[in-house]
Amino acid sequence: MNVESYLGRIGYCSQLRRTRQTLRGLHVAHMRTVPFENLDIVPLHRPIRLDEETLWNKIVERKRGGFCYELNGMFGWLLKQVGFDVTYLNARVFRQDGRLGIEFDHLSLLIALPGEAALWLADVGFGNSFIEPLLIQEGEQDQGSRSYRLETTGNGYVTWQRDYEGNWRWLYFFDLTPRSFPSDYESACLYHQRSPESSFTEKPVISRATSYGRVSLEQSRLIVTHEGRRTEKPVGAEQWSGLLNEHFGVVL
Repeated sequence: MNVESYLGRIGYCSQLRRTRQTLRGLHVAHMRTVPFENLDIVPLHRPIRLDEETLWNKIVERKRGGFCYELNGMFGWLLKQVGFDVTYLNARVFRQDGRLGIEFDHLSLLIALPGEAALWLADVGFGNSFIEPLLIQEGEQDQGSRSYRLETTGNGYVTWQRDYEGNWRWLYFFDLTPRSFPSDYESACLYHQRSPESSFTEKPVISRATSYGRVSLEQSRLIVTHEGRRTEKPVGAEQWSGLLNEHFGVVL
């Protein structure tokens, strides 16, 4: 990996050290520059591949985004190059009815720092979620106007998010068993590209964290969250390409 090119892609200019400060800085920079998106699935209908060369070309060279397998796959690769201890985790997302998704539904990362017993959950591929890594421990962890906590279960952890209105909701379940990337995730990645039960096949979505909140572009609306206040604007098909470039730097 050309680390300097990757750092340029995410706009990270600070020193690289194997510390929690560097981990946080890389995580925040990635969330604010590389969008969460499914545009290869809808509307482009291009197959998503998880090998390093393809991911590098898409995310760094062409300045696109991706979904969890792509974004956390690349971010995990970067963290390994910096010298962090990275473990790929199997996560399962909670559906609206409370059911868990399929095995390997989501990829998240477990990070260990040299000389520290503490473990961190990193995730730059879940969309509207935590901006900074979460310490794997009980108790609330505030991030701006929202808060997160990890609930210990019999075989893993449940990630919770408190929204801007103060309501808690499940995000996903994960366990700490080491997994292999990309081989363990390829079937689930194919499922999310083809299954009508996957949210990724429903409509195009692209979203990015900002210094004030988040900006998202869906099929027919632009959504901006500014310090907890959400506004929506109708979007016509003729506006899509311009907004895609303006807010995300993406040209299809």
